[in-house]
Amino acid sequence: MADARPDRIAVRGLTAHAFHGVYEAERRLGQTFRVDAVLELDTGPAAAGDDLERTVNYAELARALHSVLTGEPVDLLETLAQRLADVCLEDPLVDAVEITVHKPEADLGVPFDDVTVTIRRERT
Repeated sequence: MADARPDRIAVRGLTAHAFHGVYEAERRLGQTFRVDAVLELDTGPAAAGDDLERTVNYAELARALHSVLTGEPVDLLETLAQRLADVCLEDPLVDAVEITVHKPEADLGVPFDDVTVTIRRERT
């Protein structure tokens, strides 16, 4: 019986200084954000033909995600994660994506390591 788990391509730790957040200081000063994107797709055709055109070019993907990350500020990490997922799903080869947005410099008023929002979206 064939393995039902999808192939995955991951770009992890994509980092940028950006201005997302609900507080005025976050919008004015900005802070570090990190993104992990895990794409689900069939990489078999690309592997069989050793053909970049039959898979996701992760350098192009990284640039597109970075552009969203450094682009128009949003209040919520949830909104940012959705925008990043939408970029990934623009590629017709991508069946689903899991996006994690990290905000390690958030002001929580207590010591912490990281704040993250993770979403999973499938092609409809």
